[in-house]
Amino acid sequence: MPIYTRQGDTGTTSLYGGVRVDKDDPSIEVCGNIDELSASLGMIRAEEGQPFETLILRIQQELISFCADIVCDSATISPEHVRQLELEIDRLESELPPLTQFVIAGENQVSAALHLSRTICRRAERSLVTLLRTQQKSPHLAAYLNRLGDLLFVMARCVCKLSK
Repeated sequence: MPIYTRQGDTGTTSLYGGVRVDKDDPSIEVCGNIDELSASLGMIRAEEGQPFETLILRIQQELISFCADIVCDSATISPEHVRQLELEIDRLESELPPLTQFVIAGENQVSAALHLSRTICRRAERSLVTLLRTQQKSPHLAAYLNRLGDLLFVMARCVCKLSK
């Protein structure tokens, strides 16, 4: 069976269960941003010598569940997922000096890529807020993306510290 179905040629796509929606539907926008975020994290995970392979893979797996929560109205992203991100933030931040100035991305390839992923995460978060104006979803989704953006920022700082 070929990968193409021609079903989307008219600007619609199918959700789980066969419901067709426009490709610019807010739920598709969120999932597209999450897909882009996961792909950007995959680029980082593939970088030789970066220290976060296991953590990034776990996040990518959680992002798949995140999209399922959007399109299937499931609730797999839980307060525990948010708490795990907070624990990672706290652990990594404990190894860093306090911030005394704004961070400018680009100190090295991996930290710059983490900052790019952070900005994609923030875009996904904004698109989720738009979706939540019209559709009820799990309240943990917004908290998850908010913490993930924070974690990516801290990870970028850690990579910079490790490279010195």
